[in-house]
Amino acid sequence: MATNLSPQTAPPQAPFGSTAPPERSFIATWMFSWLLGFLGVDRFYLGKVGTGILKLLTFGGLGVWWLIDLILTLAGVQRDKEGRLLPDFEQHKMIAWIITAAGFGLAILTSALTQIFVYVPEQIGPMMPWWLGQ
Repeated sequence: MATNLSPQTAPPQAPFGSTAPPERSFIATWMFSWLLGFLGVDRFYLGKVGTGILKLLTFGGLGVWWLIDLILTLAGVQRDKEGRLLPDFEQHKMIAWIITAAGFGLAILTSALTQIFVYVPEQIGPMMPWWLGQ
């Protein structure tokens, strides 16, 4: 039995929201969203070029769009351009949440310490001239 399929025949495209596993990974999407989301890299990675360009031009919607996309990714509802969920979310969600929380906590701690070290010399400096090198 011979079939009339030529080697140039492309396989049929999966419809929007298909059940075929996506080529994108949760870990890569999460890292792009967290570290480069304000540039829209996560959107480009998922194949959403139009919204990626908008996100790039608005610097992640001045941070709001960046945060929303990060939350969507961490919640496991981020989809690729074909509407498929990222396949390895369940496997990596706990470590992604822990690292993200630690990163935000470290940023808050660093900001607080920076403010303390800016404020302390201004208040104590006049009492201790040697502090300011006078």
